Amino acid sequence: MTGQQPQRERVVLSRRRGARMVRTRVEVQEQTEVGDALVRGLMRAQLGLALRLAVAVVAVIVAIPLVGTIFPWLTTVSVLGIRLNWLILALLLYPLLYVTGWFYVRFAEQAERDFIGVVDDERDQP
Repeated sequence: MTGQQPQRERVVLSRRRGARMVRTRVEVQEQTEVGDALVRGLMRAQLGLALRLAVAVVAVIVAIPLVGTIFPWLTTVSVLGIRLNWLILALLLYPLLYVTGWFYVRFAEQAERDFIGVVDDERDQP
């Protein structure tokens, strides 16, 4: 060897010639077909989330009287002079609705952040 190291060369990815630049932000702002499809996808994701959470809440609410029907001795149990099934409805239902609302807001905001990430993807391109 000659003792001289070859000079390091930095390799940078460049734009391909003829590649079409994706303009998602403009598509959404101008309400083109692509932008409309993106917005409908966001709305569909949020609707699906709302429906799934609603089904879960309804299942829990319907399960409370069903458990009372299947196990009738639970409806006769009293705590502090109030029947157990009413206590469960009073103490379980409102926190359940609050937590469900909290989850909906959290996941809907995540869907919006993902949507913004798709729309603002062109910002990273030179």
